[in-house]
Amino acid sequence: MKALTVGGAMIDTIAIIASDRIERMSMRNADSSFLLLEEGRKTEALEISTHVGGGAVNAAVAMARLGLDVATLVKLGKDARAETVLNHLLQEGVSTRWAMRDGRAPTGASVLLSSHDRNAGIFTFRGANTLLDASELRAEAFAVDLVYVSSLSNESADAFPAIVKQAKAQGALVAANPRVRQLSSRGGAFVESLAHIDILAVNRSEADVLVPGLVARFGEGGKALAMKEGEVPPRLAARGFTSGGLEVSLSAFFAALRQLGPRYVVVTDGRDGAYVDTPDTLFYCPVLETQVAGTAGAGDAFNATFTTYVAAGRAPEDALRAAAINAASVVGHIDTQTGLLHREAIDGRLAAARNTLGVRTWSH
Repeated sequence: MKALTVGGAMIDTIAIIASDRIERMSMRNADSSFLLLEEGRKTEALEISTHVGGGAVNAAVAMARLGLDVATLVKLGKDARAETVLNHLLQEGVSTRWAMRDGRAPTGASVLLSSHDRNAGIFTFRGANTLLDASELRAEAFAVDLVYVSSLSNESADAFPAIVKQAKAQGALVAANPRVRQLSSRGGAFVESLAHIDILAVNRSEADVLVPGLVARFGEGGKALAMKEGEVPPRLAARGFTSGGLEVSLSAFFAALRQLGPRYVVVTDGRDGAYVDTPDTLFYCPVLETQVAGTAGAGDAFNATFTTYVAAGRAPEDALRAAAINAASVVGHIDTQTGLLHREAIDGRLAAARNTLGVRTWSH
């Protein structure tokens, strides 16, 4: 099976700080926490390391380890960071045929500051990642079985409608994993493109951003999911999605998106598990408990794995469990790719996961 990933390529510098060397402030009435840096003070780190990352690169490496013939379409600068990215891709068996170099900006880079529960704060320089133009898209790049579009920003986000249209015109299964920035600044164009997307994957925060547009089309509120007597609902099943004072229930959110085009809608909720909505059934899967070294890249691993298994014809429930297994492996490492598993390793764990990962279902 041939695949193409489109989106970001980054060099990640990760600093791990002992919890007793940096203060954390947690909000009482929100889910947010903050790491506090003292101005002018030098803080000792347990480790500082550099890795290759970025949404499109993370997804490409995940798919290559899952056995796909995969290429990536990214924008890089003409610098040493670009050479590092390209060499890494080749080592992972990812084709760089469609990787472009652009001298207008350096290759993207991020600095991740990780401490306490290891949910890192991230400083991002997008660089050349913002420079992809629709005129640079080559039809032959999209002549594959699967196209996976990770987050795009600035000018590159303007190319999103053209990317998904080209992919669908070539008959590919199209998956998209946008981020808050793209959904906030170009939400209208994104919603109009949903007709060309087969798999939409977002996290809870990204889903919240979609609420105003969905409410404008389909109205607010919605029914709660039915629960058995004494059954505790997962967090999102009770909370739903909110933005700007508008609220939509979980079931209404998925029902609205089904009308706009995607066959599968994935919503991840960090440690509170993940949901997959299909035309007939809504699935919920808890996380696989593991020791967390870093949360960066878990979403990329989850969504790329789910997409790959669905593209291979696997049942959504198996694809959901496989995605949870790979994401759990990734968070066991500080970077976004070391923990990515090969298909044989995931398939070998699926049988046991049917007992440890109890998937709940609701029929439409």
